[in-house]
Amino acid sequence: MPVLYIGNKNYSSWSLRPWLALKWANVAFEERVIQLGGQGYGRSQIPEVRAVSPSGRVPALEVSGTGRRAGSTPALPPSESVVIWDSLAICEWAAENAPAAHLWPEDPMVRAVCRSVACEMHSSFAAVRRDMSMNIRRRTTPRDWPQDTRDDLVRIEEVWTTIRARYGAGGPFLFGARTIADAFYAPVVTRFRTYGVPLSASSAGYSEAVLADPSFREWEAAGVAEPWTLAQTDAL
Repeated sequence: MPVLYIGNKNYSSWSLRPWLALKWANVAFEERVIQLGGQGYGRSQIPEVRAVSPSGRVPALEVSGTGRRAGSTPALPPSESVVIWDSLAICEWAAENAPAAHLWPEDPMVRAVCRSVACEMHSSFAAVRRDMSMNIRRRTTPRDWPQDTRDDLVRIEEVWTTIRARYGAGGPFLFGARTIADAFYAPVVTRFRTYGVPLSASSAGYSEAVLADPSFREWEAAGVAEPWTLAQTDAL
């Protein structure tokens, strides 16, 4: 069974993304939570993380030679394993190994757009990451964000609104059904809730769909129950 190493569920947005993708794909996996914070946090130097991830960061997915889709080649020997250490790469692995889950849309052109949406989240919105760390348990009041953060918020809502209007007619998610793009924006949904960001009716509807998803609610309940805290995040 693949082993997914993740950080604290209350705080680790990068861990939530592939965890949701694996759940949505019905891929069985073992979950191991590594407490983040303390010495080395934020500098890829936590020994427990270094032991399981070459990048020194989580999430990381360890897959044995048997953890592959039937018929795929070449195969690793069953005793050999590899580590996939990036959230998007783990999601791609889930999509390839569980094609029936349609984590990417079937239509090639729509799939390309979906990848663009996910990759924009993967590589952009630095101001939101700086000012609005994921903190599932917390609720704050709206505030006056710096201009670059406001620009990020506008762009995120633009993505949600335009993509849902064009591709989401079949359901409440960005492309109708759940995709990797939704897994990537799920932590942003929690950020908007935590920091009291006002939303348009369309964005509020999308957020409600993500927050009501059974897999997300499972993660949320575990995050709320965690005993760990990160002072630097709670202070934002």
